[in-house]
Amino acid sequence: MAMRGAGPADPASGSYRRSTPPVPPAVGRSADVNRASAAGRAPVGRPAAERPSRLASIVTAEPPRRPSSAVRTNLLAVGLVGLIVVGLATSGTALALRGSESGAGASRWSAPVVTPAAPGSDAASSPAVAPVVGTGDATVSLSATGDIIMGAAPANLPPRGAGDFFADVKGALRADVQMGNLEQPLTNDTGVTKCPPSAAPSPGAVPSTPPSAPPKPTCFAFRSPPAYAEVLRDAGFRVLNLANNHAYDFGAEGNRQTRSALEAAGLAHTGAPGQITVVETKGIKIAVVGFSSYPWSASLVDVSAAAALVKRAKARADLAVVHMHAGAEGADKTHVRPGTEMFLGENRGDPLKFAHAVVDAGADLVIGHGPHVMRAMEFYRGRLIAYSLGNFAGYRALNYNGVPGVGGVLKVTLRKDGSYVDGSLVPTRMVAPGLPAMDPAKQALSLIRGLSDTDLPASGVRIGDNGAITSRT
Repeated sequence: MAMRGAGPADPASGSYRRSTPPVPPAVGRSADVNRASAAGRAPVGRPAAERPSRLASIVTAEPPRRPSSAVRTNLLAVGLVGLIVVGLATSGTALALRGSESGAGASRWSAPVVTPAAPGSDAASSPAVAPVVGTGDATVSLSATGDIIMGAAPANLPPRGAGDFFADVKGALRADVQMGNLEQPLTNDTGVTKCPPSAAPSPGAVPSTPPSAPPKPTCFAFRSPPAYAEVLRDAGFRVLNLANNHAYDFGAEGNRQTRSALEAAGLAHTGAPGQITVVETKGIKIAVVGFSSYPWSASLVDVSAAAALVKRAKARADLAVVHMHAGAEGADKTHVRPGTEMFLGENRGDPLKFAHAVVDAGADLVIGHGPHVMRAMEFYRGRLIAYSLGNFAGYRALNYNGVPGVGGVLKVTLRKDGSYVDGSLVPTRMVAPGLPAMDPAKQALSLIRGLSDTDLPASGVRIGDNGAITSRT
């Protein structure tokens, strides 16, 4: 997200101001950060022993006449042998299916695996994740959103515990693996915030005449209750990116509570330094890595180190997906240009250079967010790069008027070898006071179409009237 705080300094323009949060000296070295969750979900379905026997029709069928005792003895022996053989075959089949990762028709989601980080890095653990039902074929569908803020506790939270927060867009999100950029901690008040209280006037200070207007806020910190992790789960999300400028709005403890809440809800997270989160569905392993320009995340400013991390991720999985929180922000920051982008004195990375480097290193999909507006998309070496998906939800936190209010759900189907099958952009918008909703005007389609034509004329995507994403070649 933008500013290191978040919230429009000028709602009309959509620009943001920053306030750099304090980073505890021990960031990345807390024992809490490296705790692994052993929690998992029980396998779906009943054990083989509890299933109805396929022999039921045999034992209930009654012969037309009673055979002799010798015949009965022989039949009994044959029947017992048959039952033993069938039972052994059934048990063997059950064990084989249980141990198979990609057998015909099999579909399973295994617990995410996190690559151990280098000594001293802050690689957080990820939890066991609930199974995702698939068809067992050689493709996987992915969906992704831009920035998600579900409220600003304690005063600005949605009604009914946010139970219907994603109701209007839940169908659009549906995929084998749903991802989003969680732009806020899910934490109780930790007593630590990046936004210090306003300074009191100095003793003896003479008030201005006439009184000056109160200064515009320049720091924004958002949090929602830890229980809101269940809201994300119920909407179908499975992996949340935490590599952004709001991850430490309430300090290291707020970040720890966020990770714990996600894990308790059965959700995976990514974005800490050195962290590679691997999930599996339909026999396809997917490594997800998040990058930003802040010290609590893998760095997108150090492009060579980022490429090395992506290479390690690709070595552990079939597919590698990269989230990048990159680029300057504001309603006028929709364009992708070569070179480093600065915002309020911060190095927000070189999105073009970074995205191309991680694809060269093995990334199969690059998902951008951070500018709070949508940006162009392109195909580079056959891999899709979405430079920014904009704002998806910002309840009483983000500007929902004009360009900052336009967003979308990116949906992509990839083969196991990473090749692109198809994709689409489902247009969304934020409606007052920042709820995600479907956009009947389909503003995102014309916006991305125009930006891709202008900024990336040779490689930019084509966007069909139905949202289909195709290559120019």
